[in-house]
Amino acid sequence: MSTSDPKSTGTYLAVFIGDKTNPRWAAWTALSETERRTKEQQGIAGWKAWVEKHHASLVAMGGPLGKTKKISDKGIADVSNHMGAFTIVKADSHEAAAKMFENHPHFMIFPGDSVEVMPVLPIPGAP
Repeated sequence: MSTSDPKSTGTYLAVFIGDKTNPRWAAWTALSETERRTKEQQGIAGWKAWVEKHHASLVAMGGPLGKTKKISDKGIADVSNHMGAFTIVKADSHEAAAKMFENHPHFMIFPGDSVEVMPVLPIPGAP
């Protein structure tokens, strides 16, 4: 696998972002239960189609993310962020990995904001 970044491992982490304070969430929650279930079924079908299309590139399916705990020198605290799910893919370049998520159901059907894709780099000094 050739990569455009010499430090790249060809592995990319994709994080699904969603802010429940954005207007898309408000519109989603304003749907009737029937409308929302219909959209959910469309979204699930779209997600399955995305997985089928990219199955050869999936390293780890990942999944939804739950509540977050932040651990620091101050201890452990419950925090909130906008990360909703993740997956890990292989691609020839960062651009190619990003293109996999164009028109993804996360934001085309569901009220998600975006998908952020970043390279997984080798650990410095690791064998």
